[in-house]
Amino acid sequence: MAEPLPNVVEFTVSELSQAVKRAIEDGFGFVRVRGEISGYRGPHSSGHAYFSLKDEGAKIDAVVWRGSFQKLRFKPEEGMEVIATGRMTTFPGSSKYQIVIEALEPAGVGALMALLEERKKKLAAEGLFDAARKVALPRLPKVVGVVTSPTGAVIRDILHRIADRFPVRVIVWPVRVQGETSAAEVAQAIDGFDAIPRQGRDGIPRPDVLIVARGGGSLEDLWSFNEEIVVRAVAACSIPLVSAIGHETDWTLIDLAADLRAPTPTGAAEMVLPVRGELLEQVGSLGLRLAGAVRRGLEARKTELRSAARALPTPASLVETRRQRFDLACGRLAHALSAAVAVKATRFAAVRGRLSTTALATRLATAGERLKGLAGRSDRAVVVSQDRRRARLDGAAKLLGALSYRGVLSRGYALVRDAVGRPVRTAAGLAEGMGLDIEFADGRIGATVAAGGLPPPTRPEPAPLPRPPRPKRRSGEPTDQGSLF
Repeated sequence: MAEPLPNVVEFTVSELSQAVKRAIEDGFGFVRVRGEISGYRGPHSSGHAYFSLKDEGAKIDAVVWRGSFQKLRFKPEEGMEVIATGRMTTFPGSSKYQIVIEALEPAGVGALMALLEERKKKLAAEGLFDAARKVALPRLPKVVGVVTSPTGAVIRDILHRIADRFPVRVIVWPVRVQGETSAAEVAQAIDGFDAIPRQGRDGIPRPDVLIVARGGGSLEDLWSFNEEIVVRAVAACSIPLVSAIGHETDWTLIDLAADLRAPTPTGAAEMVLPVRGELLEQVGSLGLRLAGAVRRGLEARKTELRSAARALPTPASLVETRRQRFDLACGRLAHALSAAVAVKATRFAAVRGRLSTTALATRLATAGERLKGLAGRSDRAVVVSQDRRRARLDGAAKLLGALSYRGVLSRGYALVRDAVGRPVRTAAGLAEGMGLDIEFADGRIGATVAAGGLPPPTRPEPAPLPRPPRPKRRSGEPTDQGSLF
């Protein structure tokens, strides 16, 4: 006989895994676990994050789905002690249980401060807090940009202080200063102001200075201004930026990256703009000092001019010496003119003697002979030059006749052209009925191409040329041929 079956329910592996999964999820549907993050390497390519939570005696796997990861105020970091809120579940594929985290926060203020110090060291090592990166604020900005909440008391305090000190145009970029999306909105606002071109865009001018402001609060409330995305946006901003976060005792990482830190939002407005009344008073005082300095300078120049005028000679004294020299020159001029006339008269008399009638005739005769000789040489030179040019012309004419195709025509040849005047060199390019132009030495004729051509005509035998008559020899005339006998 067969043994009776035991009264025990049998499960498949899948059924048992699902039963365990339901039991764990029902029993631990909401848990808060405190532990240290271990094995975190950043989010997966899918957007999910996988790591572990551990303490001194145990370790549990953890997963943060992509939707929950994007909403976390504090992103997980290796070694960070946190409090995770979520639910327990199992993963049947590997027979393990894990916690699905929906919220994550540091385990107390001490953990936040440790995270803040670690982040501060990291960003300082990258040079984001260096003093060389900071720029001075403009003396008198025309446009002030403010990044803050549009509904809080901070923006009202800033606007009121600016209106009291020096009214200028204020552009507010509204953001959330607390919450999950606060850090991204603040960074986007700073980058947006910095992206406005210098000439403005769509009627919005580019601010000359920026103020990032928020009221006081706890470390958790101000944590958005410690996020890396905000600190890097502040450090990369090319517009001078003032941080005004919290009260004077509060501090955030953007205070270190900003060009200037204000103790309060109201203090930021005072740092950015001077008092208009004080500026007017200062300008008036400087104007009075300038007017006094100009008057004193003019008086000093007048005194120097009078002293220099007393040291200068009078116009009469400057002319006296020149006038005396002019009188002496006038006295010597009459004597010099008489002497010059006498010298010229002597030279004229000597030349007149040389220009007698006989001497003049002799010179004219000599000049005539020379002129005749030059005329004869000129005529001979013209004749020789003409002979040379005529000889060169004859040679060129002979060369032209030798090279011209007309010389070939004169030897019995003909030049055949088609209807457009192009020479015909072969019969292959001709067609029946084509018109031709044939040029002979003594004229041109027209012709038409016929099919098959014409048989060559029989040429008559040329008659013998008559022999020239032999000249009669006169009797007694000597002959050139000698006798053989």
